[in-house]
Amino acid sequence: MTMTRPQPGDGRSDPRFDQAWADHRRHLLNVAYRLLGSVSDAEDAVQEGYARLLMADLAAIDDVRGWLTTVVSRLCLDQLRSARARREAYVGPWYPEPLVEGADPLLDPVERITLDDSVRMAMLIVLEELSPAERVVFVLHDVFQFPFEDVARMVDRTPNACRQLASRARRRVSKANDSGRFRVDPVEQRRVAEQFIAACASGEMAPLLSVLDRAVAGWADLGGRDNTVREPFTGRTTVARRIMALFGPDSNVRMVAAMINGEPGVVAIRGQAVRAVLVLTVHHGLITKIQSVVDPRKLRHLAPMAAGR
Repeated sequence: MTMTRPQPGDGRSDPRFDQAWADHRRHLLNVAYRLLGSVSDAEDAVQEGYARLLMADLAAIDDVRGWLTTVVSRLCLDQLRSARARREAYVGPWYPEPLVEGADPLLDPVERITLDDSVRMAMLIVLEELSPAERVVFVLHDVFQFPFEDVARMVDRTPNACRQLASRARRRVSKANDSGRFRVDPVEQRRVAEQFIAACASGEMAPLLSVLDRAVAGWADLGGRDNTVREPFTGRTTVARRIMALFGPDSNVRMVAAMINGEPGVVAIRGQAVRAVLVLTVHHGLITKIQSVVDPRKLRHLAPMAAGR
């Protein structure tokens, strides 16, 4: 998936616009993905931001990067507000579109989203629990280090109001951090992910049970459309049976280890499509939580991975 450079209606090209496209689109995509949790929606917001720049008087804009960040942030804020009601009616958990490292080797490197702690699945899920204003202010100030005075202009609030929003958001993030949601040992997690894949391939329950915590829980984002799946599957045996039915050797699913939003995880591929992305939470060498993105709309951008590219 690549963004297409907006084209002026009269066919002319302004070199200043070309420079802005080259210099700032990756920054804007990084901002938009953290705000929306969706690759496709982030690209749409950035595309719209540049389309508006194309219609603006570039000579009158002193800080093009700041101008674009303001426009894209406001577009994201509007989208978060409109999506809030839909998310409340969403059946089951809502998870972000996963970023799988190396999924598309043909993708222009400047368009890739930077993988750091702020795009980890656990962090994005916490950000989803914030109000739209809290999320935007927190991301702009705490993640991208914009001063509150600049953030205030971007979101049409006072600097003091932005400080309060950021403080509330920070408390939520800190509470999640204290609960251990953000603790990851990449080496251990990669080892357990590989054991998980081998256990699924074996078709035997014993190897799979050996990597699952006794109180393991499994959630799946099915797109909010399956009314039969509202609560997580819990317990080692229940989760193991469910996993074996979905990803065992009889399912024709190929399981591969991958870096998902900067952390080791598992991708399930059947035929020419990615069927699921599994994010594993590991504690003391055992899987305590499995969060799966199964909604095909959130996996379309991973098509090149399934195609073997």
